[in-house]
Amino acid sequence: MARAKKRKGLPVHGWLAIDKPLEMTSTQVVGRLKRLFNAQKAGHGGTLDPLADGILPIAFGEATKTSQWAMDCDKEYVFTICWGVSTDTQDREGAVTRQSDARPDAASIEAVLANYIGTISQVPPKYSAIKVDGARAYDLAREGEAFELKARDIKVYEADLVSLPDHDHATIRVRTGKGFYVRSFARDLAADLGVEGHVCKLRRTRVGALDETNALRLEDIERRADTADDLKSLLMPVETVLDSLPSVTINAGEAADLRHGREIILLPHIVEKWREDQARLAIDDADDRTALAMCGETAIAIGEVRVGRFKPHRVFQLELAAT
Repeated sequence: MARAKKRKGLPVHGWLAIDKPLEMTSTQVVGRLKRLFNAQKAGHGGTLDPLADGILPIAFGEATKTSQWAMDCDKEYVFTICWGVSTDTQDREGAVTRQSDARPDAASIEAVLANYIGTISQVPPKYSAIKVDGARAYDLAREGEAFELKARDIKVYEADLVSLPDHDHATIRVRTGKGFYVRSFARDLAADLGVEGHVCKLRRTRVGALDETNALRLEDIERRADTADDLKSLLMPVETVLDSLPSVTINAGEAADLRHGREIILLPHIVEKWREDQARLAIDDADDRTALAMCGETAIAIGEVRVGRFKPHRVFQLELAAT
């Protein structure tokens, strides 16, 4: 029998909020941090384009099992639209497609922004990573292929005009749900205002619980790269991006069962606490039985609560925190 290939690096687990600089890809940031931490496994929780800066969630080890929750959580962006020019990519990197001398005033922008609050239909930009018959949309667009992307329902919780730096620019802040594209928003806003425009500056200021208050710059981490232990102290727990999940409290014996894929029985007061958590988090979907099992301060598993039992779906192999 062939031996399992030993993974290189250290078993590093947790999240970092990185303030990604301009002109770097998300993949480049992951690679750089994986080397700095000498980590066995690392990934990101939602791509940020090279032309954008701001919050890029980085997952190490067992935290990569929670990346989907980072991608799906609420996000906040602050971006600037340059009026007068539309491009095929809806940002400053693209080729000019249309031009106009028309410029919107503050009152017009604020009035149209109000129409975007709530659940709206949005067509993603053709220069995006969405797959079309197995191919990335941006590859098809670069090759000149004709295709259409389907509209998606997305949520916009807030949309505010921050400032008008000058006659040709407007800075806007939005807080949104998953699947939102700033470039599509700018495209549609310009169309509704009867002007041309594209995104010339974009910053992501929050991804769920990760924001500018807990973000680190790459150079700050490099200055602390003398010891692995020093770097590990920078990591946030695996459950950092799971604040939208109600939790159930379990003991060490139950944690061992879950780690072996076995269901556990929950005491009535634990189930009641889970229901209270659902109400606190405003989870109104009666079919959503998801929960996070915690043993003390250690995340054990994500699973579902049904008829007084917890069934694990995703298990974390983490050492129990000392009590």
